[in-house]
Amino acid sequence: MNGRERLGRHVRRLRVAAGLSQEALAVDAKLEPSHLSRIERGLSNPTFDVLARLAEALHVDMEALTSSAEVGEGPIANLKRGRKRKSR
Repeated sequence: MNGRERLGRHVRRLRVAAGLSQEALAVDAKLEPSHLSRIERGLSNPTFDVLARLAEALHVDMEALTSSAEVGEGPIANLKRGRKRKSR
């Protein structure tokens, strides 16, 4: 697993732990959802500015975002597809 893949897995873990969908995190970080998806899959090499916006949106510092958290973590939780309906 290369650095981009490790970073992507870690971003996804932080997002899931925060209870955010990809779309919600993308909006908070001012990213296109497809860009966030590519980051989480290790297909995109995010800039420093993108990492800073992700850290802010996830309420973590840059060190927590970029540190590898591979040891001792379980599998990534699956999320249900689709959007949650807003109650009126």
